[in-house]
Amino acid sequence: MNNKLKEKNIEYLIDAILTLETKEEAYNFFEDLCTIPELKAMSQRLQVAKMLSENRVYSDIVSQTGASTATISRVNRSLIYGCDGYSVVFERTAKKNG
Repeated sequence: MNNKLKEKNIEYLIDAILTLETKEEAYNFFEDLCTIPELKAMSQRLQVAKMLSENRVYSDIVSQTGASTATISRVNRSLIYGCDGYSVVFERTAKKNG
């Protein structure tokens, strides 16, 4: 884990997310926690990461997600140099969705 993130409040947030058991609980929690633009930004970055991991080109990603090239570049750096968090999620959702 990135040491910059290791702080009491972030740890409490992560622990709270890990207690959620259903999609409805997750929707309710994130709706209470975040603004709609914040949720849309996070979901956009996740979709961008998924498309990049599928070797999609920037122009397709821009047209399908509306993300800026700066956002796409930032997400791409996370995929290349990050902590593999996206990869874990993609692998697990692929297994779950069969």
